[in-house]
Amino acid sequence: MAVKRPVWAVLMLLGITAVVVYTADQLSKLWVMSTLTEGVSQPILGDFLQFYFVRNPGAAFSLASGTTWVFSILAAVVTVVIIVFARKIRSIAWAVVFGLLLGGTLGNLTDRLTKENGEGIVQFGNGLVIDFISTPWMMPAIYNVADIAIVSSMCLLVLLTLMGFHIDGTREPRKSRSTGSTDAGATVLLGAAGTTSSVLGGGESVGIDGAVDGGSFGDGGAGGN
Repeated sequence: MAVKRPVWAVLMLLGITAVVVYTADQLSKLWVMSTLTEGVSQPILGDFLQFYFVRNPGAAFSLASGTTWVFSILAAVVTVVIIVFARKIRSIAWAVVFGLLLGGTLGNLTDRLTKENGEGIVQFGNGLVIDFISTPWMMPAIYNVADIAIVSSMCLLVLLTLMGFHIDGTREPRKSRSTGSTDAGATVLLGAAGTTSSVLGGGESVGIDGAVDGGSFGDGGAGGN
């Protein structure tokens, strides 16, 4: 069954989703820097939700600290690949996936390009990402709106893949999915240390290292931070 949407409608939804995520992320970070005291926990709902302003030099959830420039490059690659292959998307759900991923990636990339580094100097590509959301009951890490968007995009990506929805608006037959068919569709590629990867369907899979693997166009990107 095919439910293909017009290119303009898909691109518009992808763009709107990305803009909403990016705006929410950047506005929340501006509020954090002007309101919260760095390194001090502020309970909102007890241990369920706390605001804890920190500057993260690593990837998503404070992983791989000290390699900020690497994630800046990966985030830039994710952004370019999504923009280049966005025209292949014909599915509303997949447009949301890549809109969330693009908005979140750009949100944290902006921090790395414009914020101060660990020495208090604005150094292109080495800026520290602003994190402030803490949920101790769920995980010890501190994150931000961009991280939430990126992780949500990955969860939705996996769900759509398991359900057999392809980015071209078609859906794999139930029988084919149950027998493990490998028809052209979405393949999940996850990066290391909290980075994210996007899957852009159809044809060959091109990894961040340039390797080609039969499947779908993919990339390694910087996830949250």
